[in-house]
Amino acid sequence: MSETGGSVPKRTTLRDVAKAAGVSHQTVSRAINGKGEIDPETQRRVLDVARQLRYRPSRFARGLVRPDVVSVGVIVPDVVNPFFPEFIDGVIQAAGRQDWQVVVASTQYDQARELTLLRSLSQQVDVIVGYLTHPDEELAASVGGVPLVVVDRGLDSPTYASVEIDALTGIREAMDHLTDRGHRKIGMIDCVPPCGDPYARRRMFQTLTAEHELTVDDSWIVTVEQSVAGGNTGFRELWQAHPDTTAVLAFNDLVAIGAHQAARDLGVRVPEDCALVGFDGLTVGELIEPPLTTVHLDKRRLGELAVQQVDRLLSGELPPPVVLTPQLVVRRTT
Repeated sequence: MSETGGSVPKRTTLRDVAKAAGVSHQTVSRAINGKGEIDPETQRRVLDVARQLRYRPSRFARGLVRPDVVSVGVIVPDVVNPFFPEFIDGVIQAAGRQDWQVVVASTQYDQARELTLLRSLSQQVDVIVGYLTHPDEELAASVGGVPLVVVDRGLDSPTYASVEIDALTGIREAMDHLTDRGHRKIGMIDCVPPCGDPYARRRMFQTLTAEHELTVDDSWIVTVEQSVAGGNTGFRELWQAHPDTTAVLAFNDLVAIGAHQAARDLGVRVPEDCALVGFDGLTVGELIEPPLTTVHLDKRRLGELAVQQVDRLLSGELPPPVVLTPQLVVRRTT
């Protein structure tokens, strides 16, 4: 975590209106919803205060037994990739411990859809957690004053809370592991991620190959779509260009599984002819044979950390970034 934090305008809550008006939050709820169970003068006063504070009740919260319940919107790029359901589960579990509600939406890897979802969710929820790619100024135009936690964008933000992944440490562990086992001709199957710096992991790989004085250049890095099929294509391309490759670092586990399939089809033995390392630590990596060595990231913990950032935002604080560090899990593909 960084050493400095700041303040961020807090979205006005029902309890803020109650405190300013000198009434209970139940009275504020009755006044706003026109229940008619309070005298007209109190209702007018409460509504005046609500307007002055620019209070905007959540449309979801209006139908809940507790009118002041916190509703959290979650935006992910894909609900089919096994990484994101685990992250969402972490958010739901952590939010559930505080009796918060969670609403999930997916951009389907469409950057333009991010802003549309932000505009929509900002009218429905109290705070948003998202895998988002746009710079702060573009996010601000869509999210309004709703508190926002950005996940794994790889960009510093003076405006929004964030949770980041220390990918460099994870990749360093993987490269140290491979070089310790004697590998000198290591290739990389890279992808353009749905958010953050598209060349971040490529640069990390290049930095580490230089540190280990490996004689590999940019031709040892292929870029594919983020899928099993992409990994299959990437391994074939890399193997055709460099049949002397002895190890491959994949962008994630899905790509690594695709590479594993391609190696089998090409008659390349894993790990005897070519070792293979993934990233993310998906459960499916344990099911292939041999089981996949991977840089494991606790996806549920990532979701929990995002909710912790939410909690701090709702208290009126702009917290410093929180960083989650993955760990290498060695199985039998290396």
